[in-house]
Order: sequence, then structure tokens, then C-alpha cells
Amino acid sequence: MARPALTVALLLSSSALVDLCRQWLPANRYESVVLSVGDNEGLATTLAPRHDDFDAVVIEQNLLDSDAREDLLKAGLLFPAVIVGEVKGHVDYHQEELHLPEDQLAQLGYNVDAAISRFLRQGRADGRQEDTATKAVGSLSRRLQERLGYLGVFYKRDPSRFLGSLAPDERRELIESLHRTYRDLLLSYFGDPAAANQALESFVNTAFFSDLPITRTVEIHVNLIDEYWKKLRLEGHKNDFLQDYRLALLDVMAHLCEMYRRSIPPDIPLPGEASNRPSVAVDQPMSSEELL
Repeated sequence: MARPALTVALLLSSSALVDLCRQWLPANRYESVVLSVGDNEGLATTLAPRHDDFDAVVIEQNLLDSDAREDLLKAGLLFPAVIVGEVKGHVDYHQEELHLPEDQLAQLGYNVDAAISRFLRQGRADGRQEDTATKAVGSLSRRLQERLGYLGVFYKRDPSRFLGSLAPDERRELIESLHRTYRDLLLSYFGDPAAANQALESFVNTAFFSDLPITRTVEIHVNLIDEYWKKLRLEGHKNDFLQDYRLALLDVMAHLCEMYRRSIPPDIPLPGEASNRPSVAVDQPMSSEELL
């Protein structure tokens, strides 16, 4: 029996952006609903009548000014969120939000899954009252339990969306998108840690849910550093400082390890209690079967 789709509200200003988002939200997993924000209406007014209908929202960054954010928080309209727009390093909606620039929307579905898991796990956001947080997380948890049969999505990744299961064109677009995300991470890593962290989260979420091999992650890092090395050499600049960016790769690996650790259901026995538990190679991320 097919697993019910997650319902995602799209709050976007252009039909072209809507079409692009829908392209990367597979219909067998996501039901995307477009909500139009009127000239005299705000996000809170648009979302309020249907606040129990959605599991997550995708919001265009330019719709989230300070007034819109305040209205959403006051009304208790808190959803797992992916913000589409520039990675600036600041909070647009709430602390659990994730960010994707328009040129990286090939990662949208993976980050929607991550946004839901992150929202359920942390259950709090900047400016949110504790009772509002409890209500929002509890309501979402009940809906997911009723429709999907489990709380959150870390416990069951979708093998059909693993990198190796994608069509060649989709696989290529996803890898190119990850290159752009990793480039954003490197460009801001030492100069703007907050923006770098948002790029890192997007990359790691996609790497985890798409089952990206660790070796491919290292390859992306090495290729980008090699590009910078050649460019600096041609321009006559020093390039020995590029070695410092190994810290970025270590940071990515540490976050991936933490995601795999959190993905193991609490009822799985400790290694000492179950000697037949399968081992996992470093360059072969765990499959969904190994997570269950």
C-alpha cells in the first residue's frame, strides 16, 4: 500500500517558481498546494483557515518581512519550513527553518523531510511561547502518526529517492545543486559563519536523505578546492591557505555522523546487546533497511 503524501503549502510569488518547486516535490510523496497571498493579506491571514491541513511550508523569502514573521508567531502558525531565497545567515521565520536558493531547488524534497524532522525534534523557535510550541509540535506529530504511521522522517528514508535510484538527468541536476551549496558553504565559511551554517545544513540534509556516498562528498570538496587553487595561481595569489578549508569538510562529516546517529530508532539494542547487527562501511551510507 502506497505511503500517503506529505502535504506542503507553497507560498511563492511567481508561477515559474511554483513550477520549479513542484518539479522537485515528487507527487508520490508530496501533495503541494499553492496558496496565493493577496495584496491586502499577509501570510498569517492566508495560512490561518487551513492551519491543520499542512505538514510543512515552502515560503519565498521576500514574503517574510518582520511584520509577517511576528504575525505568524503571534497566531501560533508554526510549520516545518524551507525558505527559498538568499542564504543570509539570519532567521526569517523560526529557528528550525531551512534555506535553499533558487538555483539549488533540486534538493527541495530532501530538505522538506529534514525540516519536518528538525521541527519535531527541537520543538521550539526564537520568539515562540512554550505553550504555542507544544501545541504546534503536538498537532503535527499526531497528523504524521495518523497518516504515516511514525513520528518524523529520520527513521524511514525513501530508497526510491536515493542518488543511485534517480534517473540520470535528475542525478546530474542533484549533484550540480550540491556543488553550488557546497560552494556557498566554502565562500562564507570563515567570513560569515551563520550563512555557512545554513548552507551546511542544506548540504548535509540532502546528503543524508539522498544516501550520498561519503566518497562523493569528498570529491565535491576536492574539486572545488582544486578550482580555487588553479584560479588563485593564475591570478598570482597565494593559495596555501586553502588547506584551512579542510575544516569545512570535517564539519560536514561531523554533522552527517550526527544525523546517522539520530536516525537509529531508540528501540534498536546497543552493539553489545546485538552482535549480529550489520556493520557499515565509511564510504557506504546506511540504507533505509539498516536504519529500521
